[in-house]
Amino acid sequence: MGSRVSTVAFQGVDVLTIDVQVQITSGFVCIPIVGLPDKSLGEARERVRGALQAIGLSIPGRRVIVNLSPASVQKEGTHYDLPIVLGLLEMMGIIPKGRLEEYYVMGELGLDGTIKPVPGILPAAMTALRFGKSLICPYDSAREATWVEGLDVIAAPDLLSLLNFLEGKQVLTPPANTMILEQKKTLDLKDVRGQIVPKRALEIAAAGGHNMLMVGPPGTGKSMLAERLPTLLPPLNPQEALEISMLYSLSGLLPDGRLLCERPFRAPHHSASLPALVGGGVRAKPGEITLAHHGVLFLDELPEFARNTLEALRQPLESRQVVVARANSHCTYPAHFQLVGAMNPCPCGYLGDKERACGRAPLCAQKYMSKLSGPLLDRIDLSVEVGSLDFSSWRKETEGESSAVVLDRVVQARTRQIERFVDKKGATNSLIPASVVEDVCGLTEEARALLQRAADKWRLSLRGCHRIMRVARTIADLDGEDFVTLTHMQEALSYRRKI
Repeated sequence: MGSRVSTVAFQGVDVLTIDVQVQITSGFVCIPIVGLPDKSLGEARERVRGALQAIGLSIPGRRVIVNLSPASVQKEGTHYDLPIVLGLLEMMGIIPKGRLEEYYVMGELGLDGTIKPVPGILPAAMTALRFGKSLICPYDSAREATWVEGLDVIAAPDLLSLLNFLEGKQVLTPPANTMILEQKKTLDLKDVRGQIVPKRALEIAAAGGHNMLMVGPPGTGKSMLAERLPTLLPPLNPQEALEISMLYSLSGLLPDGRLLCERPFRAPHHSASLPALVGGGVRAKPGEITLAHHGVLFLDELPEFARNTLEALRQPLESRQVVVARANSHCTYPAHFQLVGAMNPCPCGYLGDKERACGRAPLCAQKYMSKLSGPLLDRIDLSVEVGSLDFSSWRKETEGESSAVVLDRVVQARTRQIERFVDKKGATNSLIPASVVEDVCGLTEEARALLQRAADKWRLSLRGCHRIMRVARTIADLDGEDFVTLTHMQEALSYRRKI
């Protein structure tokens, strides 16, 4: 009879239970690890050997077989070190037989016997609670696990203290955790002077969850506006905070084991690769669009991103999830984010400025804009020009509304949307299904007639018409109106880029 220790494997956001089976048999002295392990698991045998030597033990001079079941699932990561060594110690008789059955175990071993932190503790803790077991994890990762209410967490700093605990000689308690109740907002919309139209568009984007594109010369405040969008978004609810924290835990990015209480703002550089943006790599890790889940993805210098990278955004913008396909597995990650893009009107950035524009205008602007495909632009609800503001004009501008004032209006508009979608799918206007968009938006005859004329003149796609209707519905919600009037439709059309 061999020993069996429970741990986990990750496939996207799904957590699978893995049985680490250890058996000591006669034969050539070696430690084969079977069950579809990756290279990091092949190196585990040396970490196990070093950790045992650090506490005065050695591996038996016999054949030690480690099987990771089920064998059809790819195993990767260093968190298998601790379950392997505990299974071996149970087979050696140092840990009582059956003592490990009530635990899920995760942890990386150091050669000095310390147990080092590993990613994915939070989703593993939730899995342990679901199956009615406790969790043994590294002390430095235990704060994540303590967020799971009702779970018994064993936080072990090193292998020797964990053995003493399992023998009943020592008590191991996780570090204390404190709940963060409020978001810490250091940015404020009032920092941006002037730019009345872009700030209005930013408010609409926040109220309805719409995607947005800002076009303007360098130094006009496009990045400042984008960075302040999260301050206009409602606080995360507990479910959203838990979802985001699980994703960051899987990526090893959860700060100090604390739950994330602020909406993510991700701003990758335009040199970011396709796997970095949408997810992938050897281990199919979450990309920037997943790390921006329930938050904002800001792409500055939008046309400078690789064409195939931008085109990969089209499907996640519609489905709100991304599928990372590999030869041996498919991982699905959530990607419910708001896309905010910023760009110069042309490569030099000064199109329309007679003194500073280059000699290739306006052909250079057309070529620059052609880097963005029509289908991608069709998925952007709000497009706004951000004009330049000279220093003397900037000094004359008075301080605008603060983020708190605008947030109050956004919350009221979102409350109207929540009440509207009680018996329908969707939570914000940007998510209104196409099958019910016309019924939900409630257009007046004048507004519908104006939309029809615009669709004919600009040759709008059906998706483009639906997006205009959703924006108009958000504007009406900000005004507290039940129906989309002609004025609301006019403003919504003013934010539409004519592709």
